Amino acid sequence: MKLPVMNKYIVVFCAGMLAVLGFAPFSVYPLAVFALALLFFQWQHARGKWMAARLGFAFGFGLFIAGIGWLYVALHDYGGMHALLAAAAIALFAAVLALFPAAAGYAQARLRARFGGREGMAAALLLVLLMPALWVLLEWLRGLLFTGFPWLVLGYTQAADSPLAGYAPLLGVYGVSLIVAVSAGLLALLWQLRWTVQGKIAFGVLLTLWLGGVALRVVEWTQPQGEPLKVSLLQGNIGQGVKFDENNLVGTLETYRRLVQGSDARLIVMPETALPLLRHDLPDNYMHLLRNHAIANAGDLLIGLFERERGLYYNSVVTLGSSNSQSYRKNHLVPFGEFIPLRPVLGWLINDLLHIPMSDQARGGERQQVLHVAGQRVAVNICYEDVFGEEIIRYLPEATLLVNVTNDAWYGKSHAAMQHNQISQMRALETGRMMLRATNTGVTSIIAADGRVLQMLPQHEEGALTGMAQGYSGSTPYVRWGNAAMLGLLALMLAASWWLRQSKFPERAADK
Repeated sequence: MKLPVMNKYIVVFCAGMLAVLGFAPFSVYPLAVFALALLFFQWQHARGKWMAARLGFAFGFGLFIAGIGWLYVALHDYGGMHALLAAAAIALFAAVLALFPAAAGYAQARLRARFGGREGMAAALLLVLLMPALWVLLEWLRGLLFTGFPWLVLGYTQAADSPLAGYAPLLGVYGVSLIVAVSAGLLALLWQLRWTVQGKIAFGVLLTLWLGGVALRVVEWTQPQGEPLKVSLLQGNIGQGVKFDENNLVGTLETYRRLVQGSDARLIVMPETALPLLRHDLPDNYMHLLRNHAIANAGDLLIGLFERERGLYYNSVVTLGSSNSQSYRKNHLVPFGEFIPLRPVLGWLINDLLHIPMSDQARGGERQQVLHVAGQRVAVNICYEDVFGEEIIRYLPEATLLVNVTNDAWYGKSHAAMQHNQISQMRALETGRMMLRATNTGVTSIIAADGRVLQMLPQHEEGALTGMAQGYSGSTPYVRWGNAAMLGLLALMLAASWWLRQSKFPERAADK
């Protein structure tokens, strides 16, 4: 497959964009494997490490520019940033994120620089060792550095219908991403070897991986605890443009009063900052009314609002009802949207270019208590926090239910909300717990412990999603190990690649 150099960059850029179709709302999960296989094939035939880096950058730029373009809505429509500046900011952000696959391309080419050729079986095996390991290592680093941005990790494409979702309770989303990357390497190897004996072996390994995922899906890692309870997840559908408008405040309070009083569920959940006021500014009679209704249901209400303590502001979820008053405060904040990194240097960006309410908040702390409400032990995460699986498992195995409250109205009618819901599906798979999602404009959903969406409200409509939720006890392997098992596999694959290079290939000069 000989292509002019410029055409190769165009092809891998389009492959990166194609991979986005593997994520929700499209969820054509095999496309992520095929797109990455094309990149690996081009990496194998790249002339030098810098060309491999440029190919990785082109793939990453296509992936991120297509996958997170919805940020434009938050920056321009609601943040007040000029259209051209907002578009440039997104392009720059996508370019920065594309440096991670570029680094993976550079590293794999550098490590393969002494190989005696690209066509031998041993060299071809690096498609399923070195390239997948480096790809996932850089994905993991992207989710870790500078507070982390693990959005569009390829493992999410497999939640929750793919056979590969069966690996999530074992290895987490990065482990699933590793199986995706190994599958991509095997596909590229199969393309190279065709239906030779070695090609048949590659196909057999690929088939075994996917059938292994099917077998793992039937394993029940956790057990139901107690009786199911009735839950009601509220979706007020308050437009972001009017959410913090004082003239709309009475209407917002009335919307949620009506939705709460219309529910007989034992656990009622409001979205993130559903009541856009500080807790101590809410009218006492309003809070008494909500509390009394929850008590009449023999249950509790979770309310998203802001709190202020000692001059610091927190994005919180507080409880009202039969149980003692409790709260959870968001800990993993979004840079620029919720806190200002390097404030003396970058503070002007928020003050002069963006107009985002409550954009300088405090962290709630890493070790907060689960909420004991409605007979359950609930681990709450707010908005972006559910992107970090290694942080969610801090509350397990104690928690019996997961609850995510969010406000994706910032991103309009884009596919951001469905991508976010898919991330919550992965958290359910990893932990063996149901996930309840209450959102302002969608996606409000009830997700089963196996990652399937049981019920969902239409987006951008007011409503209450009422259904049954089951608490679970026990631990999946991922809850016990976290990312340690996945990182161990990466280390073994990189070590095997190194051994293969040292023992099977003569020394040669590095690529130019």
